[in-house]
Amino acid sequence: MRIGELASLTGVSTRLLRYYEEQGLLRPARTTAGYREYGEEDTVRVWQIRSLLAAGLTTRVIGELLPCATGPVPVLEACPDLLATLRGELAELDARIDDLTGNRVALSHYIATAHGTDAEHAA
Repeated sequence: MRIGELASLTGVSTRLLRYYEEQGLLRPARTTAGYREYGEEDTVRVWQIRSLLAAGLTTRVIGELLPCATGPVPVLEACPDLLATLRGELAELDARIDDLTGNRVALSHYIATAHGTDAEHAA
């Protein structure tokens, strides 16, 4: 199938499919005329990529995990370094959550302070 057909089947734009190819996540065959030719397995691969992106993983990490992926959801089979990679990503996510929580506390403090100032001026 051509790129437009894959885009229709997966709901992913042709531009994004080309980006996935640039990142090494998709590897379509080429016709003698140079057109991209995708197989049914590429439909599943796109769904896998979308699911892994939705989990907050980067395309670099997804590239490492795709050889371990089966099925459209995907299920990750045991591969070398798979757990270490996922644990590292989870640790980074936890650190970002901690940073955002600190940001939220600080912003809440500023709002409370500004609210107190507004109340003083209103009295």
